[in-house]
Amino acid sequence: MPSRVLIVEDESIVALDLQRRLIRLGYEVPRVAASHEQALKAVNEIIPHIVLMDINISGDIDGIDTAAKIDVPVIYLTAYSEEKTLERARATKPYGFLVKPFSERELHATIQMALERHGVETRLKISENLLAIAYANMEVGKRELEIRASELFEEKQRLEVTLNSIGDGVITTDRLGNVTYLNPVAEEKTGWSMADACGQPISKILVLLNEETQQAAPSPIELSLQSGEITGLAHHSAMLSKHGVLYAIEDTTAPMHDSNHNIIGAVLVFHDVSDARRLADEMTYQATHDALTDLVNRSEFERRLEKAIQSTILHGHQHAIAYLDLDQFKIVNDTCGHSAGDELLRQITGLLRLTLRANDTLARLGGDEFGVLLESCPPYFALQIAENLRNVIGDFHFVWDEKTFPISVSIGLVNFGGQGSERLSLSEILSIADSACYTAKDLGRNRIHIYQADDTAMNKRHGEMDWHTRIFRAIEQNRLVLYVQKIAALTDTEPYHEHVEILLRLLDDDGKLIPPMAFIPAAERYGLMPEIDRWVVRTAFAHIGGQSQVGNALFAINLSGVSLNDEQTLPFIYAQFKFSGVLPENICFEITETAAIANLLNARAFILALKEIGCKFALDDFGSGMSSFAYLKHLPVDFLKIDGCFVKDIVADNVDAAMVTAINNIGHVMGLKTIAEFAENTEILAQLREIGVDFAQGYGVAHPIPMLNNVSIFPGNYRKE
Repeated sequence: MPSRVLIVEDESIVALDLQRRLIRLGYEVPRVAASHEQALKAVNEIIPHIVLMDINISGDIDGIDTAAKIDVPVIYLTAYSEEKTLERARATKPYGFLVKPFSERELHATIQMALERHGVETRLKISENLLAIAYANMEVGKRELEIRASELFEEKQRLEVTLNSIGDGVITTDRLGNVTYLNPVAEEKTGWSMADACGQPISKILVLLNEETQQAAPSPIELSLQSGEITGLAHHSAMLSKHGVLYAIEDTTAPMHDSNHNIIGAVLVFHDVSDARRLADEMTYQATHDALTDLVNRSEFERRLEKAIQSTILHGHQHAIAYLDLDQFKIVNDTCGHSAGDELLRQITGLLRLTLRANDTLARLGGDEFGVLLESCPPYFALQIAENLRNVIGDFHFVWDEKTFPISVSIGLVNFGGQGSERLSLSEILSIADSACYTAKDLGRNRIHIYQADDTAMNKRHGEMDWHTRIFRAIEQNRLVLYVQKIAALTDTEPYHEHVEILLRLLDDDGKLIPPMAFIPAAERYGLMPEIDRWVVRTAFAHIGGQSQVGNALFAINLSGVSLNDEQTLPFIYAQFKFSGVLPENICFEITETAAIANLLNARAFILALKEIGCKFALDDFGSGMSSFAYLKHLPVDFLKIDGCFVKDIVADNVDAAMVTAINNIGHVMGLKTIAEFAENTEILAQLREIGVDFAQGYGVAHPIPMLNNVSIFPGNYRKE
């Protein structure tokens, strides 16, 4: 008879997908619950064998508190969670964790292990009761005693067979804490045979350490024997085997009683969670570090900065933050391509690390911007460190393809904390540091600008309004400009009369061309992206609609995640189609993978609405997120744009080549066309053709050119500048 499984998950798409997978694996899934109340009702009515519980269900009571009220084995479903949340979850003694996304194999194995463990624990309780009964009835007649002994022997045999076949380690002791039994898994993990271990103190056989501090950890068996209660290991506990191998483990320990409720020993059941803990550590690291430089990323930097701010409030500590922006990065990037820019960032990272103290935090905040948190650092010493950073970069010359580029850096320095200092929030400190950095650039670059307390009002206005004002002024003065970059077919047949992506640039007050990464992050921060997206759509449609011969050309236009979730965007696009006369068949909207996943239901509805009138959609930067394949089947797009971080090194890096191949294959299986970004040279193009990618975009195909209002969009001039 199949095992009954109750799913408690408030995301309907995820719940439906999980229900189908369980049924396919042979489980009975009679009901799905989405809240605390539904879960309790379902448990009473269907009496499931196991519950798959999402930690973060909606409502006032989350999955952890719900699990605490259910007398059924629970397996938690979770993505990356805060440590406090995971500690609460472990306190409920779950039968396992499944980290989203997970495979059917992981799902099936985890459920089976939980069911087996529950069965063993149930049989252990039964056997304990039988043993207690046997001890209480030792005064019965010899014949009855022989019969009972035979029954107990048979039960013992069944129990030993069970214990020998499960995947968890099992150790039992007498009331003094001396070992009486080890199952094969416990023998393997501890390095002790049962013959050698029996009679030895449990502290000698089970050597426990704190995984982080390497300090000795208390034995749960000793605690259970003393207290008479069920106990467990402390968080981050590990077991050191006889052979010096360290295993991360989780356990449950319970005392055994005789018929008079006297403690006669204890049983410990432990599970090796080394792989799961290593995977969790890897996911945490990836979520807090920049993939290119291996530095702390912006979110982790802000977390540490917030912690430093709290120390100024509680203890009066004094800290500083340095905001760094490379002065010549755009020149290197535009002249030599993204590969050179990436290599420059890696080399700069190495230089900066050598200049800082051990307790300083160096982070990549985005593009060519770095942040340094200088904890417990007085102003005079912070300035000295900032000068060292400026000098080490100023003395460095970047070499690429026999070209040498002098590099310098502009630094904004903000001191905070200490007695009598102005109290600043995290957003204020970052805004002021960003403003101080731009002030250093405005004053001539390659210098340090120190924030002064009496400049608070000016710096605050500048930090919050500078780009806001500049972008709106650029729109009003028609200084936003459009460029186009060709997207070429890699097959013998070109399916489109012309296929281009429309790109955005900004002209500053001096007529200098500013790339999008210089102002788009600020625009996103201050909520300007809907206005920019509408300007791009309106201007591009006007130009395309003014062409006499467009044919089956395809124009790709980027939409931000904010516009994707703005209910006014769809009516605006419909109106622009009607006003400009542009055919929907000539437009392909590009949305990023992260923007689509952020609100999957809205993204899907938005895409379907525009596809219904003939538009196409491309999923941009595909592969950069951690759940790409899991969510792809829910997004009805036409093209996959393979993230350039995989494409640019496919000639030299077999792993990147394999990633591109995998993304291309899954795209084709789903009936989608693939476009490789960052196709920088002929070698990359040749390998993309060999893999079978449909289209390519990058300097190896063509450089971006202006989308001029007074000439044809098809100038036939996609030269490599």
